[in-house]
Amino acid sequence: MKKILVKLLVLASAALALGGCAGNKAESVLKDGQSDIEYVKSKGTLKIGVTDYAPMDFPTENGDWDGFDAQLAKLFAEELGVAPEFVEIDWNKKADLLTDGTIDVVWNGMTFSEELAEEIDCTDAYMSNSQVVVMRKDKIDQYKTIDECQHLLFAVENGSAGNEIVSGLKYRYTAFETQKDTLSSVMNATADCAVIDIIMAGYYTADGKEFSDLGYRFPLNEEQICVGFRKGSDITAAANEFLKETEADGKMTEIARQYGIEGAVLT
Repeated sequence: MKKILVKLLVLASAALALGGCAGNKAESVLKDGQSDIEYVKSKGTLKIGVTDYAPMDFPTENGDWDGFDAQLAKLFAEELGVAPEFVEIDWNKKADLLTDGTIDVVWNGMTFSEELAEEIDCTDAYMSNSQVVVMRKDKIDQYKTIDECQHLLFAVENGSAGNEIVSGLKYRYTAFETQKDTLSSVMNATADCAVIDIIMAGYYTADGKEFSDLGYRFPLNEEQICVGFRKGSDITAAANEFLKETEADGKMTEIARQYGIEGAVLT
């Protein structure tokens, strides 16, 4: 970690010498060779970066957070001997928020990618996922393939895997802050369809749920979900061991069953 800090200081000095043009990267919260576990334990909290993304993380009426990932994060904080503290974040700024100490972990149904792993430390995958197209049930049978949707206006979460797919297809889209916002836009007819995670789509479009008038189809990819920490964090290995043990003893599946997503748990 000292070498990383020295390199950062050298780069910062070079930027100042070239006219004081500061970069966009946040300054590391870790000082003097302090490890991530030492830092988290010294302050007594694990700050968990989340967005409103049911059934993984969602706020409750009493100000707490619930969901599959929220429950796992609470158990992990307990294992570390610290208190969980949930922080709702701007998804596009997650790497900088980790670096500057605003949060200590992103535990929010996060899709693994090689690009993501260049910015933050990623755990081993523990769930499967895919992106699907969501639209009103009274219209969904009109479309048999994703190509037939090319004239539609899509809704996507800004910076999400769905955003990347729709952008890559060069289809028209409007970007929203959360995946739930994209579903609202389809319900309100300000967008024709949305591209979101199948885990969330299945949860919110089930009978009796808020968006039960919507349905989904066209899995567009295959994804794996991971947890993210600061680059070079020693907590990553501890989290990997926690996820492995929690899956092996059945606790992970038990929690997933509460939200109807046990089939997505990787074994």
